[in-house]
Amino acid sequence: MQNKRNMALMVGAALILAVAAWALTRPAKARLAAPTAIPVRVVSVTQQDVPRFVSGIGSVLSLHNVVIRPQLDGILTRLLVKEGQSVKAGDLLATLDDRSIRASLDQAKAQLGESQAQLQVALVNLKRYKELSVDDGVSKQTYDQQQALVNQLRATVQGNQAAIEAANVQLSYTQIRSPVSGRVGIRSVDEGNFLRMSDAQGLFSVTQLDPIAVEFSLPQQMLPTLQGLIAAPTPASVDAYLGADTDGDTGHLLGEGHLSLIDNQISSTTGTLRAKAEFNNSAQKLWPGQLVTIKIQTALDKNALVVPPTVVQRGLDSHFVYRVNGDKADVVPVQVTYQNSEINIIKGVQAGDVLVSDGQSRLKAGAQVEVLKAPPHVIQAADATVQP
Repeated sequence: MQNKRNMALMVGAALILAVAAWALTRPAKARLAAPTAIPVRVVSVTQQDVPRFVSGIGSVLSLHNVVIRPQLDGILTRLLVKEGQSVKAGDLLATLDDRSIRASLDQAKAQLGESQAQLQVALVNLKRYKELSVDDGVSKQTYDQQQALVNQLRATVQGNQAAIEAANVQLSYTQIRSPVSGRVGIRSVDEGNFLRMSDAQGLFSVTQLDPIAVEFSLPQQMLPTLQGLIAAPTPASVDAYLGADTDGDTGHLLGEGHLSLIDNQISSTTGTLRAKAEFNNSAQKLWPGQLVTIKIQTALDKNALVVPPTVVQRGLDSHFVYRVNGDKADVVPVQVTYQNSEINIIKGVQAGDVLVSDGQSRLKAGAQVEVLKAPPHVIQAADATVQP
């Protein structure tokens, strides 16, 4: 019995010794996990020329927009253009009934002929009276009266000529011509209507489309920049786009123009200034009243240090980046001098430096990193249509 107890004690002691030996000889990584490298993606700092732009919302305006109205009352006899037709300055657009004005013109011409005939007779008599007055053949009073009659008839002739010119002006108003080159709008009257000068609506409008302008507003802080662009020997380029997409893209390009003027005052209510740009519009992509997005090139940064926007991180007081140095990540403060949706221009690094572009959330100064390779391009196969 005593032997069995001793045997059990020996077996238990052997088990305890085996467990202790395993605990002392097990691998170190099983007792304490070693630190692992943080996977990141990186980009290199590039150096390139970067144009700077300022953008805003503008409205397309015609340089000349004329509402065609009659300059006298009368019946519209003919419309010589169609809606949407392109016309040139001086083209005949419509005609009014001119019979009454032509009759007045003929009457004025007849009165002119009568006055000229009377003046001719008076001049003959004046010449005769002048010769007779030398020998006292006629009195001085008779001669003076004849001279006054000649002056009166000359004034009458001038009045008749002025009446003819006035009638010709009125006659010209019966032919309505286009004052500008442009496009005819929707008409509001038809042939046979009686038109009045007081009609505010007019016949239709003629709008110039080429060249055309875009008016836009910018913050008042942009005034010195715009003044410098206006004073430059080369006009500043302005691009007009159909609109901005939700992802920041400018949209479809409608035209390329140049900055033409700045308004003479700043709005005190909004703190903005108005400016205007002029565009060649032969393709007629810009249309009056259209809202567009404009981009103006304000400067060109030569040999700028450029990185993607995801590289730059925001700290409590400043911006910083993570620069890869061997297998470690260093924190480097930087200054962002310009940024847009595609690039950031920074100072504080050198061209060719390797910076972390993805995976910064787990990093800190001196952290060990593992640079991941660029992901392969994903090729999407088109769905095949199975024919029965």
